[in-house]
Amino acid sequence: MTEVVSNISPPPGAVATVSDAPPIHYMVKIESFSSLGENAVETYESGVFEAGGYKWKLVLYPNGNKSNNVKDHISLYLAMVDASSLPRGWEVNVIFRLFLLDQNKDSYLVIQAGKERRFHGLKLECGFDQFIKLSTFNDARYGFVLEDTCVLGAEVFVCGERSRGKGEVLSMKKDPTASKYTWKIVNFSKLDEKRQESQIFSTGDHQWKIVLYPKGKGPGMGTHLSLYLALDLATLPAGCRVYADYTLRLVDQVYDRKFDMYGKVKSWFGASSSENGWSRYGSLSLYQSNNYLFAKDICIIEAEVIVLGSGSPF
Repeated sequence: MTEVVSNISPPPGAVATVSDAPPIHYMVKIESFSSLGENAVETYESGVFEAGGYKWKLVLYPNGNKSNNVKDHISLYLAMVDASSLPRGWEVNVIFRLFLLDQNKDSYLVIQAGKERRFHGLKLECGFDQFIKLSTFNDARYGFVLEDTCVLGAEVFVCGERSRGKGEVLSMKKDPTASKYTWKIVNFSKLDEKRQESQIFSTGDHQWKIVLYPKGKGPGMGTHLSLYLALDLATLPAGCRVYADYTLRLVDQVYDRKFDMYGKVKSWFGASSSENGWSRYGSLSLYQSNNYLFAKDICIIEAEVIVLGSGSPF
């Protein structure tokens, strides 16, 4: 039997009812509930359960979700688990009900949103900031806490699924750090005009290499040295891009680096543009006129890379 609750205010946009039947998908019993607050446990996540072909968990804030400025309430949410395994752009429409056992009457307070909720790559958690007032929860007349123990539960019903189309998540780094790599090339004048590559080096989660065309490439062919920074696509997840601030330098080997030659720019790197740089980095006449950059037929190229952010599909 289910009846509407008249003496408990439901969360905004939700309906509160009472049911004699327990939740059919998941229940969690919390003993020594007060110790969560005493030990400053801000969040409790339940075990994983399955419903409607998907995996879920409950997320409880025993003293309210402070990140949403919740006070004097318990916050309770339903969260989707293992969403990374879903097809890109997938969206799941759900009706769910969250339960709280009244241990005095052996019945359940049931809180349900007034409409379907959508779960997708940008929204993996839905629920109620103000699930129930702490004063009501702790009031012995309601029976929600008995001998410092409470019982919560959930029912989840999938109403529909659809593709949202393609999208991208842009993640910028708050405190990016620079990484440097030095490539020393001996017998530079004996290099042929073919593409030359440095060893791979790492910056954060990504791998890079310096690419050199000693006799030029494209618009610089035959007149300029061409120099590029290349992202190693073998370690880049499909559909992802990387935004980087980078500097490529020819190191002054004679005058204590006073006359380093360098180019600095910001670029996106991905499957369609894995290399960025300069087809006309420096004139081929540098070989003869600037011995400090090619002292003893040695060229030293330095790369400085700062990953500023990344774009990934969802």
